Amino acid sequence: MTDPSTPGTPGVPEEAGDLAARVWREMRAMVLDLHDRRRQVCAALGMSFIRAKALRRLAAGPATLRRLAADLATDAPYTTVIVEDLVRRGLVVREVDPGDRRQRIVTITEAGARAAALADAILSEPPAPLRALDPADLATLHRVLRTLTGPHGPGGVAGPDGSDDRDGADVPRDSDGPPTPLSGRGG
Repeated sequence: MTDPSTPGTPGVPEEAGDLAARVWREMRAMVLDLHDRRRQVCAALGMSFIRAKALRRLAAGPATLRRLAADLATDAPYTTVIVEDLVRRGLVVREVDPGDRRQRIVTITEAGARAAALADAILSEPPAPLRALDPADLATLHRVLRTLTGPHGPGGVAGPDGSDDRDGADVPRDSDGPPTPLSGRGG
């Protein structure tokens, strides 16, 4: 974990940018390729990951469509499609905002909260190789990741209430896939 040498050239220090790129590739491979829990969430809930992500966000509290779109990094029309599907499934309700009748508030139902909790349970289960790490290495990795995620948790973003939710039920800021140039939403 601390060996900065280039894989092909033993003993030759690697440039910091090259090492950072290699570490980033390995982190992505571990989370997105080797141990992608998102597929398990989709199979368990019978929906796309962006819908599960919306449920997880709404489990933290009601949101306007505009706020939900911003939190999901999706455009307003796509967020409406997501919410309409979740309404049809009985997982959320959409109501007029009493403070501003031009806006709609989306609130999770009990069934939606159960689905969000199942998604959280699946996503929170660490892969076996992580559990198998030496406790000292795991503590070092934890310290480094907390440094990288900043003061407000995953992605450096505060929870919906502005709190640091790293030690609680955090809401990841990932998407279905890479953002598209036109919409900024997942694939």
